[in-house]
Amino acid sequence: MIWHLVLMKPKSGLSSVDRDALVNAFNRAVREIPSVREVRVGRRITHGAAYEATTPDAADFLVSIGFDDLSGLQAYLGHSAHVDLAARFYQSLSSALVFDFEEGGVEGIASDAPQAV
Repeated sequence: MIWHLVLMKPKSGLSSVDRDALVNAFNRAVREIPSVREVRVGRRITHGAAYEATTPDAADFLVSIGFDDLSGLQAYLGHSAHVDLAARFYQSLSSALVFDFEEGGVEGIASDAPQAV
């Protein structure tokens, strides 16, 4: 499975209209794009762990979208509903990190170089 992971922080002062537009564009994309297999959204929590002191304040939300394979991710990225989402995304966020991962076992950590798909 391929995972499209997005860590994001909305702009401070983002209007409720713009926030709703981003959420609506996201819901439309994951509903209309057939290659989307799983969607999870989470809000960052802090609880006093030592690593929180050194972690950049770059994300308030995590979005995780799963696809069967790389072609499913590429179909998602090229779909017109994603084009609309991307426009809202860049207008609405103060920071974002986006990564794509291929799921595998823990043995993948032992490899010394990332593998291109």
